[in-house]
Amino acid sequence: MRAATVVASAALAAAVSLVGPGADAGGRWAPAATATIHPGTMMYTEGSQCTANFVYTDSANRVYVGYAAHCAGTGSSTDTDGCSTKSLPLGTKVTFREGGNPADEGTKVGSGRLVYSSWLTMQRLHTRGANTCAYNDLALVRVAARDVSQVNPSVPFWGGPTGIDTDGTAAGDQVFTYGNSSLRGGAEPLAPHTGVSLGDQAADGGWSHPLYTVTPGIPGDSGSGFLSADGKAIGVLSTLGLAPLPASNNIGDLAHELAWARQHSGLKGLRLVPGTEPFSGLG
Repeated sequence: MRAATVVASAALAAAVSLVGPGADAGGRWAPAATATIHPGTMMYTEGSQCTANFVYTDSANRVYVGYAAHCAGTGSSTDTDGCSTKSLPLGTKVTFREGGNPADEGTKVGSGRLVYSSWLTMQRLHTRGANTCAYNDLALVRVAARDVSQVNPSVPFWGGPTGIDTDGTAAGDQVFTYGNSSLRGGAEPLAPHTGVSLGDQAADGGWSHPLYTVTPGIPGDSGSGFLSADGKAIGVLSTLGLAPLPASNNIGDLAHELAWARQHSGLKGLRLVPGTEPFSGLG
C-alpha cells in the first residue's frame, strides 16, 4: 500500500509540474475573442451534450479538449462508477457546437475524436479503488487538424486557467466555472457561475470536491472546468448531489485525474495549457 502511495504521489507531482505555456508557438492559439473552440464550448457525443473543461497538449503538439468521461457513457444517468459502466469506444466522433438547445444541436464549429477515457482505461486495467472508480471522470478529444486554428485555451468570462491547483479546497473557498448546458438554450450570460466549496472529505482521498454554485450545475454542464480564487484549474464537473446535500455538485480533482491520465493514456507529455487571457474573479 505504501509503495502504491509513493508511486501515485510521484505521478501527481509530475503531472502538475508540466503545464504548457498559454501563448506559446508564436501565437499558435486563435484570439480569445474569436476562437470557436475553448473551455465552455458545447460538445456533442452521439446526441449527448456536455461542456468542455480545458485545453491540453502533448510532446507531439497535438491539441486536446477535455470533458467528463461519463459524457461518452452508455449507461443511465445514475451509473457513475467508471470501473463498471459501459462507454462508447475510443475513436468515437465528437462535435464542437455553439447555440445548442433542447430542440436543436446548434452550429457545428469543429470536430474531433475520443482518444482517452478514464472509464475505458480503468476497465482495461481492472481498477478497483473505490475513490478512483467513483471520481476519475476525465476524457480527452483530439481536435481535428483542420480545426486547431480555432482553439483558444482561455475560460470565457473569467480568463485563466493559470495552472493546476494541488492542495484541494477548504469550506468557504470561492470557485468559478463556465457551464454551457443546452438546457439554457445557448444563452451565454447564464453560463458563468460562482460558488463555494463545502470542504473536502478526507475519505475521498483528494479525488473529489463537493461545492455549491449559483445556480447549480445541470445536465449539459457536465465536464465543465472549475477554477480556484487564483485562477488555477481545480476540477471537472462530474455529478449533481442529491443526498445528503441537495443541489450540490461534485467535481473530480483535475490534478489527480491528469496524473492518472499521464500514467495510463499513452499520450506522452500530456499537460494542461494555461489561458492566454488573465484570470479575474470579477469577470
